[in-house]
Amino acid sequence: MDTILVIEDKESMLTMLTKTLEGEGFQVVPARDGAEGIKKLADERIGLVLTDLKLPKKDGFEVLRTAKAENPLLPVIVMTAYGTIENAVKAVKDGAYDFLAKPFDTGHLIVLVKRAFDSYRVATENILLRSEFADKFGLPKIIGRSKQLQDITSAIQKVAPTNATVLLHGESGTGKELFARAIHYLGNRKDGPFVAINSAAIPRELLESELFGYERGAFTGAEARKLGKLELADKGTVFLDEIGDMDLALQAKILRVLQDQMIERVGGNRSIKIDVRVVAATNKDLQKAVEQKVFREDLFYRLNVFPITIPPLRERRDDIPPLAQHFLAKYSAEVRKGPMLIADDTMDILMKFPWKGNVRELENVIERAMIYAEGGMIRSKDLGISEKSVLEALAENVPMEGPLQEIAAAATRIAESRRIRQVLKQTGGNKTRAAEVLQVSYKTLLTKIKDYQLEDKSGD
Repeated sequence: MDTILVIEDKESMLTMLTKTLEGEGFQVVPARDGAEGIKKLADERIGLVLTDLKLPKKDGFEVLRTAKAENPLLPVIVMTAYGTIENAVKAVKDGAYDFLAKPFDTGHLIVLVKRAFDSYRVATENILLRSEFADKFGLPKIIGRSKQLQDITSAIQKVAPTNATVLLHGESGTGKELFARAIHYLGNRKDGPFVAINSAAIPRELLESELFGYERGAFTGAEARKLGKLELADKGTVFLDEIGDMDLALQAKILRVLQDQMIERVGGNRSIKIDVRVVAATNKDLQKAVEQKVFREDLFYRLNVFPITIPPLRERRDDIPPLAQHFLAKYSAEVRKGPMLIADDTMDILMKFPWKGNVRELENVIERAMIYAEGGMIRSKDLGISEKSVLEALAENVPMEGPLQEIAAAATRIAESRRIRQVLKQTGGNKTRAAEVLQVSYKTLLTKIKDYQLEDKSGD
């Protein structure tokens, strides 16, 4: 439901506006002066501001400036009892979406509000996918065009302005830290630190001191106090990657952070108040880990406030071409070979490969291919995966879950590709003869050879 902050000091007017907007299905957050409006703007998740210009304590212009400082895209509609062009023009110049001169028709109000919301949605649609916005506001670039990725960016836009704990699920290499950074930089803590720590990359005996810090003399070699990552992340975001690998004893301490926002340094005897947002990530099934008693149930529920699942690359293949092009641009300066293109048949291979290492593996393959490529074109031989058939790789990933029809279709592709390869070898690459052996038309065989990316260097 779209939420509107209505700031109006006249009670009868505030009541009328609230009833009118709620009657159209909007959620209204009322405020009776500018100071109260500014506070609610910070405390509530607001989608549009409707404010009078003349208000007690803080006027509508200050509300407008505060709203735009919080979110430059947030639409603000101002109302004025005076109807002066000067006030209206000044408000629009300061960033207001539009103005209403009192008295106004409620029908016109509703039209204007709906139009403002539509404009806001267009402005924020796929905000993370737009490189120009990322550059302007210092956001990490998320590359892709799949429906799955659009759904993830939509979820991120919704949760980022809150302080809710987010749990990112995804295989290794799917870019969980990139999404965590996006949550941070789109939120109210964007001016604070973003501190990442990988629970699986640090030995268990060192992880506690890395997270919580330690006092001088806490252990041998602790010659001075050291602040931990959680304390360093104060007023910002801490990203706990691979939290499923964290020791049970340490999980209890993280639970206290989430519950009380308190930490205690190793070797210390006093609690320290911190203010951090936690974004966690895992490639494990934490619910199963809870059942196996290797992950705390209470911590799981504290972390799982807003779960986001990042699908593997093989399940969002529409993202492969733009990602490949992005990596081409990224490494072109390093290899110093000038502009580089990807041959169509090579892109077909990239589209069909299972990518067990996800985006990270694709990036590595593109970087290596650019080193081998000649003539400004990346070809299949440059990928370093030509010796292992794409479909043989896919054979290891035949789905064992889902509709029987889908499983059968995947298995059929693998069986057909192996048989076609075998017959082509037997016939010395003679496709006409191979089609006769396989008892299919020549055209059908050619289609399948192209579809399955079967190499055939011999002619008829």
